[in-house]
Amino acid sequence: MAKPSVLKQTLKIIGGIVIFFTLPSLLLFGFMYLKYNEDLPTGQQGAQADQLATEMLEAIGEEAYLNTDYLEWTFKGRHHYKWYKSDNTCEVYWKDFTVILDFDNRDNSKVFVLEQEYNGIEKQDYITKAESYFNNDSFWLVAPYKVFDSGVERRLIKTENNTDALLVTYTSGGTTPGDSYLWHLDDSKQPKSFQMWVDIIPIGGLEATWDNWTTTESGAKVPTLHRLLLFGIEITNIKGLKL
Repeated sequence: MAKPSVLKQTLKIIGGIVIFFTLPSLLLFGFMYLKYNEDLPTGQQGAQADQLATEMLEAIGEEAYLNTDYLEWTFKGRHHYKWYKSDNTCEVYWKDFTVILDFDNRDNSKVFVLEQEYNGIEKQDYITKAESYFNNDSFWLVAPYKVFDSGVERRLIKTENNTDALLVTYTSGGTTPGDSYLWHLDDSKQPKSFQMWVDIIPIGGLEATWDNWTTTESGAKVPTLHRLLLFGIEITNIKGLKL
């Protein structure tokens, strides 16, 4: 049994290590919270908000997106997607795993590990993980096209610069219903950034850019880069086809 003095010294060392690693993180979070945190703005639902949303969709080629049967992309070099929009299925690849998601009938989804079909006890866990990846990663690609989805509320916001912005709230669906995004648009009404009030980020109003837009083979426009604080989110290997 350790002597009281030794035990006391050990506890002091452990306490010092915990403080050493946690205090800078707490200070950084406090700084970021004070610098960036904003309350969710309030605005008006109705025709004006819907008109701004429509103008945004026209700027990025909504009709071409709706007629796009197939989308392929890689998210941050880690997750790879082949989304057969017209069939409502998607192949999701990461590490040694492949999951073929059937959005119409989840029971038809399949899991492969090292290219061998897997039906073990963790099959549903892999399907759930693939769904979560898809919901997040596809949102960073096609979020503007979802502003008229079922369960979505749109509000017109006047910014401090007296420009119009579009607040979009997802009241249902996806992985984290209740999230809100304030879209800032350029002069052509194409998105240039959004601010986020989302469940997984404790700081409200953080802004992410929507940069380096590209036009797919089908004519739909999608971004290839987002900047969030000091981080970059790259989307590569993009293909959009009308089959």
